[in-house]
Amino acid sequence: MTFNTELKEQLLKQLNDLLDERIGASLKAIESAKEARDNDTKSSAGDKYETGRAMMQMELDKHQAQLSKNRALKNELSKINPSVAMQEAALGSLLVCNQGHYLLSVAMGKIRIGQTDVYCLSMLSPLGQALRGKKAGDELDFNGQLIQVKSIV
Repeated sequence: MTFNTELKEQLLKQLNDLLDERIGASLKAIESAKEARDNDTKSSAGDKYETGRAMMQMELDKHQAQLSKNRALKNELSKINPSVAMQEAALGSLLVCNQGHYLLSVAMGKIRIGQTDVYCLSMLSPLGQALRGKKAGDELDFNGQLIQVKSIV
């Protein structure tokens, strides 16, 4: 097993762990928002009660949307097999470039594994789309910067 394959496996584990944390936090926030909404008594007069209840419902909806998004990201990550050798940039590719390391997976920003920073990009991001289909040795001009693909795992 090569260093980059191990790096890819560690990245996917860390991304999954981060998403699990986010999902757990969303579930707790949803439960808390439901309790707050359901425990709000109608001790206040009409409009004030309805406004408070509507605000709590908006908060609940926001947490449910975050939960749904994080579950979708986790589902997208589950499609990646870290041991599959990639010949060109596609979902699950780890690209080693002159500008840094990029994992085409889900948009989670910079992840540090040991001394290596890796940028986790969605395939739908502008850079993800620009990298799609590239092979080792390819070059591309992205926002005025030359990116050279050194290797793909």
